[in-house]
Amino acid sequence: MFKVFGRAVLLWILFAGLTPPAGAQTAPQEIKVATRVLPPMVVQQGDTLTGFSIDLWNAISEKLNLKTSYQTAPDVRSLLDQVRTGNAEVGIAAISITAAREAEFDFSQPMLNAGLQIMVRGKAKDGDANPLWDLLSLLFSPTILVWLGIAFLLVLVPAHLVWLLERHHPSGIIPTPNYIPGIFYALFWASSTLATQGEQMPRHWLARVIAILWMFTGVVFVAFYTAQLAATLTVQQIQGGINGPDDLQGKHVATTRGSTAAAALRELRAQVEEVSRIDDAYTALIDKQVDAVVFDSPVLLYYAANTGKGQVHLIGTPFRKEDYGIVFQPNNPLRKRVNNALLALREDGTYQKIHDKWFAVK
Repeated sequence: MFKVFGRAVLLWILFAGLTPPAGAQTAPQEIKVATRVLPPMVVQQGDTLTGFSIDLWNAISEKLNLKTSYQTAPDVRSLLDQVRTGNAEVGIAAISITAAREAEFDFSQPMLNAGLQIMVRGKAKDGDANPLWDLLSLLFSPTILVWLGIAFLLVLVPAHLVWLLERHHPSGIIPTPNYIPGIFYALFWASSTLATQGEQMPRHWLARVIAILWMFTGVVFVAFYTAQLAATLTVQQIQGGINGPDDLQGKHVATTRGSTAAAALRELRAQVEEVSRIDDAYTALIDKQVDAVVFDSPVLLYYAANTGKGQVHLIGTPFRKEDYGIVFQPNNPLRKRVNNALLALREDGTYQKIHDKWFAVK
């Protein structure tokens, strides 16, 4: 009897020693999370990472009592490789959920609704187009101004020749022998002849020969000028011709290597310029090396409203809807816990606060 009682007491003591006291917390589980710098999803400030994805994961990890070690990747392909090889348990940034990726990885429920969008150079036009403003912009474009300058220089030559020959002619078209205002009469004659072939003919025989040659020159000049005007108008229409995805065919379009945007652009038959970082695509657009940039809408919106403000603008609305998710290796038990935490953050309003912090219009 005493032996049985002694064993029971001994087991109770051992159990009490192994059980943590009430209120004590277990040590947080440490996991590695792969990400990539991509504002506003992931923003690097010195040695610290922030951004929508980071703030959201920090809130999830706090709920799950996880300790996170972030490791950055240069692009989405490298990020997925880290999860694939087990160098990271979780991947989070702007990772689109696609059928191909779903076949290889497990994803959380969508953490953000997104899509692809087009970004081009220049400021967005407010309201309806102004035909008068467009016409003035065309007429006073650098190319046209050069041609007008050439026309002015050409006018000076026949104007001075006619002034010299006509100034002393009793019935000539120059009413005064003085240079001023005589030269202004000659300039008016030369300009009107260039544009309309004129209504007056000089009286001096040599001046008439010059007038005929000048009329022929005027015909050739007007023909070249008209052709240049038409060419400039055509170029402006081509350059401003990206109004949607269907206009991307044949255009030079930049995006990041291995992204869903690159695959979509190939389907649209665009000339894809793949870069390692989205910042390189922005630079190529500003430097006129490409016609447009196509990438995830939230990322382009953030750039256009901050660093690229006044230099670029977005076209239309997202044309290919995509959802961002948190990526895991297949059958990772952490996935279910993360989904539960993500639902809880939506229900208690934490998710909305994080979303508004990075995407609300200010």
